[in-house]
Amino acid sequence: MSLLSIRGWTLRGRIFALCLAAGLLLGGLGVAAAITAANANNAVDVVLDRAGPLRVAGQNLGTALVDQETGVRGYAITGLPKNLEPYDNGVAVERQQVEEIRRLLEPSDRAILASLEQVERLAATWRAEVAVPLIETVRTQGAEVAQQRIEATDTRDFDRIRAAIDTLQADILTMRERTATEARESSGNLVAVEIAAAIVILVTGVLLLLLLDRLVSRPIVHLAGQIRKVADGDYERQIESDYGSTDLVALAEDVDRMRRQISSELSEVRLARQQVEWINQQLQSQAEELTRSNRDLEQFAYVASHDLQEPLRKVASFCQLLQRRYAGQLDDRADQYIGFAVDGAQRMQRLINDLLAFSRIGRLTSGFTDVDLNRVLGDVRSQLETRAGEDAEITWSGLPTVEGEEPLLTTLFVNLVGNSLKFRRPDVPPVVTITATFDEKEWQINVRDNGIGIEAEFADKVFVIFQRLHARDAYEGTGIGLAIVKKIVEYHGGRIWLDVDVSPGASIWFTLPVMPGFAPVPAPEAASATGPGPDSVSGSVAPQGADSQEGTA
Repeated sequence: MSLLSIRGWTLRGRIFALCLAAGLLLGGLGVAAAITAANANNAVDVVLDRAGPLRVAGQNLGTALVDQETGVRGYAITGLPKNLEPYDNGVAVERQQVEEIRRLLEPSDRAILASLEQVERLAATWRAEVAVPLIETVRTQGAEVAQQRIEATDTRDFDRIRAAIDTLQADILTMRERTATEARESSGNLVAVEIAAAIVILVTGVLLLLLLDRLVSRPIVHLAGQIRKVADGDYERQIESDYGSTDLVALAEDVDRMRRQISSELSEVRLARQQVEWINQQLQSQAEELTRSNRDLEQFAYVASHDLQEPLRKVASFCQLLQRRYAGQLDDRADQYIGFAVDGAQRMQRLINDLLAFSRIGRLTSGFTDVDLNRVLGDVRSQLETRAGEDAEITWSGLPTVEGEEPLLTTLFVNLVGNSLKFRRPDVPPVVTITATFDEKEWQINVRDNGIGIEAEFADKVFVIFQRLHARDAYEGTGIGLAIVKKIVEYHGGRIWLDVDVSPGASIWFTLPVMPGFAPVPAPEAASATGPGPDSVSGSVAPQGADSQEGTA
């Protein structure tokens, strides 16, 4: 692989190659360490599990053979059977220790196996040629003959057994020393492997630091210096990066392309800024014009509430006086004209009052306070008590405490409940139910009745000012009540809508925000009210008889 091809590698490719090489080296060292550790463990196991027990078994085997000789000699001297017990016990122990040594041996322990077989042969020969005949002599000829035979017997046979036992112990010791040497060598090799792994890790870390410094750190510092100069306003300065990884070279080219794009669009930005400044001037002029218009509207509202009310009251008063004094003295047509004039003057008064109430919402404010809707419904019940009729039922439960203006919220419920009482079904006692549920961060409040209802096609129309769904002679009102309700709800940060999926009657939902820091679980409270009449009543903002928007068209 040529040097030029390596220079074309990306930073990721170079780091991957370095880590791969280091990983392969460490993997090889890991395998070698595992093999070395396994060998060391095997050698330690041999020393602990085989060499030690073999030495103990060899010593016990020698002791058993000595016990056999001692038992035979004692029996031959005394002729007592109990002196022969060491011999019998020694034979049994000899068999046990031979079996134990054979169990601990492996096929590679041929020298120890040969020494063990030599001990077995010599022991068997000694018993056959010396021990057994001597025992038989004591039993048949007596102890004196056996003593003479002992004195005449040579001890070289048993000395050979002792020599064979010593050879066996020497072979076991040789195996133990050899295994211990292998364990020490494996431990040294394991330490060497660990040192090699540490060197590989150290070299890899140094190479990685050098690689990052040469291909990342210094090129980034150089690139950042050029970018700072461009950021200071030198948009014509070309950004260059002729060293580092290919990724950073490509990044420098992209940044320079962005610089050229910014420079080419700078003039357009300046032009756009000029246009924005001109538009801001126009908006400021319009805002000033809107302020003047609002002042004119406020002046108009003042005139409507004072200057226009006075002549209108005079017109209404004199028309009513004319109606009372001359009713029946003129012809029927004259009485009808006078009635039209009185009705028109009264409706004009109601319209002016309703418009004033609508314009004051959100403009003349007393500030938000904590408002208990259960207490508000109690006030609404009192206002509607004379109009509800004896058979009407108004119930509410679970209403919360919210933040708002209590007079406006009272007006809201007066209009909604008043509409439900006004648009009742013939011969059906009106039932109005107010409930509240909590949904995420707001209260959803529902006003439900069993009246004539509202058709789905008029769901949006009912909240528009001066929109009526019935003829004026069918239901009184100016058609502004639900528009006032909608403006009050929106002023409190909520929304209102008509539920068109209920029948019979109408169901209006609106939302109010939850008070900060209060748990959204209201104390349940229920109440009911009845009143003598079905007419609607407006509250402290809207005048009485101002709403006639609910019902079918």
